[in-house]
Amino acid sequence: MGFSLRQLRYFIAVAEAGQFSAAARELYISQSTITTSVQGIERHLGHHVFERSVHGVELTDAGRALLPKARHILDLVADAETTVAGDPGIAGRVRVGASYTVMGYFLPHHIQRVSARYPGVAFEWHEMHRDTMEQRLIDGDLDLALLLTSNVRHDGLDFETFVRSPRRLWTAPTHPLAGRTNLRLADVAEHPYAMLTVDESEKSTRAYWPDLRPDVFVATSSIEAIRSLVANGTAVTVLSDMVYRPWSLEGRRIHAAALADPIPDMQIGLAWASAHQPTPAMTALRQYFADTFHASR
Repeated sequence: MGFSLRQLRYFIAVAEAGQFSAAARELYISQSTITTSVQGIERHLGHHVFERSVHGVELTDAGRALLPKARHILDLVADAETTVAGDPGIAGRVRVGASYTVMGYFLPHHIQRVSARYPGVAFEWHEMHRDTMEQRLIDGDLDLALLLTSNVRHDGLDFETFVRSPRRLWTAPTHPLAGRTNLRLADVAEHPYAMLTVDESEKSTRAYWPDLRPDVFVATSSIEAIRSLVANGTAVTVLSDMVYRPWSLEGRRIHAAALADPIPDMQIGLAWASAHQPTPAMTALRQYFADTFHASR
């Protein structure tokens, strides 16, 4: 017997996170569940797909061969589900705003699928700042907004959170903090810090440093710049798993570790104006995200 789609999903999560524990947090399941699933894949293939390193796991040759095929299989299944579940009877237009982080790291994966699921709906996607989105929702110039729901401020808005992405410390594998346990923000404060400035990230960061301040070495809107600075050991940062990638553009490894301090997750979801009656097309988009993330857990 072969392995299941769930096993492939768990394998991909570990490959992308570089750690079994990080993948388990992202999927809201136990680490033992992921470990058992991956072991089942290895038994079926007769090869190990991961090998342990100092700070996590690395793909073996067999794992590197499996990864693109696993992604392709899950994409095919998702496309088939989208096609079958599609409802050509729902029609209309939906104007959707999205923040920078959501547009760049969350939304592209879903745009094609939601359009295929509801071919009669004309979706319009617009990137903009959170305060602009909120006002346009109230004014009726936007129907829905995909944003960091923890940042929503306007009392006239309702929202639903679909994803909670943990924030973790990023370091180079050779950084002094990388090999330590029970790390706290006080430890991070002793090292040069790369501060992300988009989507009110700086404000959010300072909110969970109540009695400390990071030693900001560079402040930038570029997540890729921060990735490179972290990977080459110049700085450290604390960012969410949604934007985490185990490699920089230069191919250097990035280590991610949980902190002992209570740090709020980054929350992503949909917002809409409380006073406006949702159309069937708007409800369809909300249902798509609810179905997608309920099914993925």
